[in-house]
Amino acid sequence: MSTLSPVPATLGACDAAAPNGSRRSGRLRTAAAALGAGSLLAALGAAPASAASAPTGLYTGMGTCPLSSSALQDPNNGAVGCVVAVVNGGSFTIGSHVVTIPASSPVTTKFGVYWPNNGPTATFPDGNSTEIFSTVAPTDGKELTAAPLDVPIPGIANFWPGVTSAITQIELAGPITDFAPLAAGESYPVFKLPIKLHLENAFLGPNCYVGSNSAPIVLQPTTGTTTPPPPNKPITGDPGSINFNNDPNGFSDAIVGFTGATLVDNSLSVPGANGCGPLGAFNWIVNLLFGLPSAAGNNTVTFTGVNTTLAVDTDIKDLTGAIAASEQ
Repeated sequence: MSTLSPVPATLGACDAAAPNGSRRSGRLRTAAAALGAGSLLAALGAAPASAASAPTGLYTGMGTCPLSSSALQDPNNGAVGCVVAVVNGGSFTIGSHVVTIPASSPVTTKFGVYWPNNGPTATFPDGNSTEIFSTVAPTDGKELTAAPLDVPIPGIANFWPGVTSAITQIELAGPITDFAPLAAGESYPVFKLPIKLHLENAFLGPNCYVGSNSAPIVLQPTTGTTTPPPPNKPITGDPGSINFNNDPNGFSDAIVGFTGATLVDNSLSVPGANGCGPLGAFNWIVNLLFGLPSAAGNNTVTFTGVNTTLAVDTDIKDLTGAIAASEQ
């Protein structure tokens, strides 16, 4: 079974010289370490106030990892971890309509992960395999954050954002599931991401969505090659480079960085609009303008410049101590 182990080396994800499985061999091996914590006091006026410290270095962005959650604290876990992923560009194509995700508006996901002893795995045709992790939302509940996008309305010149366009917010429509970090480079989804698109426009009202919690747009992007229904044709992502690092303070977790990846999915379907206008009276207008609902085989999502950091350990105390030791 492929696993993540602390390796003090940098590995290109497409290194043909490495034998199959050698990059992913062995179980996640770590040792226990003391639980650490830190805080910083600052004086404001006459009374001291506590300023929260934050993880730095390899653990940057992991301050809201749900380390104390019951799921990550479960002694039956074989591995636990924290994930920060940033999408630095890409596009969302619905039929013939393309929405660009500019580099100036990154999409960030943060969550904790756990894999029970003898938990689920996936095996690939080349003989490699990966654990499939379950996820836990971060302590602040912000599992996905994204800047709003200004999406032109088809057929209308966009000169007044929010009136001649729809300000579109990507929102979660459920938890991220089936996180498979070692599927990088394989034709297998790295995760499942249910989303909904919140369209804000002066005429559509505040509750206009494409997708919903009960009927989400489900993204299953891969760094490998897709197998979409027609008329879409297979497209291929890019795993980028993979870096393995040991903890700089002597803890036993592994910190794995996936840098510059491209994730693609062109098998998704997109449902019709809901909640647009009074009592949904304008749903049909949104559907007509954007060609909704749009069946699988007509839509594509591409995420580019994806940088992901995974800190993973077999001991939650050791992982907690490692992140605490990095705080400043």
